[in-house]
Amino acid sequence: MRILRRRFLKIVCAAATAVLGTPAMLRAQSKTAIQRKEFSMEIKRSGSQPSTKGPADWFTGTVRIDPLFQSNAPARTAWHTHPLGQRLIVTSGCGWAQRAGGPIEEIRPGDVAWCPPDEKHWHGATPTAAMTHIAIQEALEGKVVEWMEKVSDEQYSGGSKPTDKRK
Repeated sequence: MRILRRRFLKIVCAAATAVLGTPAMLRAQSKTAIQRKEFSMEIKRSGSQPSTKGPADWFTGTVRIDPLFQSNAPARTAWHTHPLGQRLIVTSGCGWAQRAGGPIEEIRPGDVAWCPPDEKHWHGATPTAAMTHIAIQEALEGKVVEWMEKVSDEQYSGGSKPTDKRK
């Protein structure tokens, strides 16, 4: 029985080597396949991206941008659009968002706002509370945003209390 098992294993190993190649050949093939795909994992460590001050052309008030990765994270932004839309995930505080022609709406932690492609909008903190969010948008032909005029103080105050559609 032992002889049969050894002979069987030799035959299986020989067949596998003939079909798949030796372990060294397999490693070389894997390396070549990985090189052909030309990709690499990139990890941005927490705190490795420096905070920056939000540019005065884009924001009203003091804004700090803490990037998670290479992108622009807006807050009480100027009016702007995104060619492929934008998703906002509110992580803390209380903020406002408005699309052109619509009411100012309140956004709170856990809320996820979707701004459709090319919809003119702004978003940011309220006069009494800071708001932190994650902004996700994709580039179309290298462009993720088109910045426009600043939101005026009159537009920001809205003349009425912002709506909260959760009620």
